[in-house]
Amino acid sequence: MRTLSTRRRHPLAGPVVLLLGLLAAAAIYAVIQSTWLSPASADAETASATDVEAGQELFLVGCASCHGKNAQGIDTKEGTNYGPPLIGVGAAAVDFQVGTGRMPMAQSGHQAPRKAPEYTEEETKQLAAYVASLGPGPAIPEERWLRYEEATEEDVTRGGEFFRTNCTACHNSVGAGGALPSGRYAPELDGVSAKHIYEAMTTGPQQMPVFNDAIITPEDKRNVIAYIKAVQDEPAYGGVGGRVGPVADGVYVWIVGIGGLVLFAVWIGTHGARTKKKKS
Repeated sequence: MRTLSTRRRHPLAGPVVLLLGLLAAAAIYAVIQSTWLSPASADAETASATDVEAGQELFLVGCASCHGKNAQGIDTKEGTNYGPPLIGVGAAAVDFQVGTGRMPMAQSGHQAPRKAPEYTEEETKQLAAYVASLGPGPAIPEERWLRYEEATEEDVTRGGEFFRTNCTACHNSVGAGGALPSGRYAPELDGVSAKHIYEAMTTGPQQMPVFNDAIITPEDKRNVIAYIKAVQDEPAYGGVGGRVGPVADGVYVWIVGIGGLVLFAVWIGTHGARTKKKKS
């Protein structure tokens, strides 16, 4: 005990304890980072070498011209990204961008619109496997988190509360989408698969924030998806567009309804009995 007490008073005891504490904190953070905050893509571990090799070939042909041969990204002379780096984006980002047809882009612009995919599901899987092999990132979601049909009414209500709190400012309360600054927009969610909605939440494409598992759990992500699908299944009451809210319906009523009444009143005024008498 006396020896231990003596060594504790050694001048180097403080720095050594501090160093050990920093190492322990770094190890704990690495575990949390890899498990919850930025999980290594499970696809990188389970994908075969054949898939990775095939994905690399597809990447060099269709993606390297913008993102670089090693996915390191390409900078323009103005200092912006011609194609951003893809190391660490994970398989989920590739599956979302390529699976929804946003990549490859038809032309450069403020935002990549959704269109018919250029690659097959197998080719998309191979591209995702290759990018996932370059660095850890969000994985393609497990099937159990995409079964929104299994959500209870309470789950749908919980998902709706989260969606209305965090998503309606851009996507509208029913996922109808909306305009954003600088020519960007929040896309409509009608017709988007559960997998792609989940991947959008985990990867944060373009101006969308990232909702990793530390912010919203996989179960709550499923609840959000269940709410979006439940709203889409509701009858479309209201104006021509349905479910787009009172402002759009009000504009439709004002322009078409009131405008029609004004035109009808003008027609009556020009074709009434007194007008005919004046002409005769």
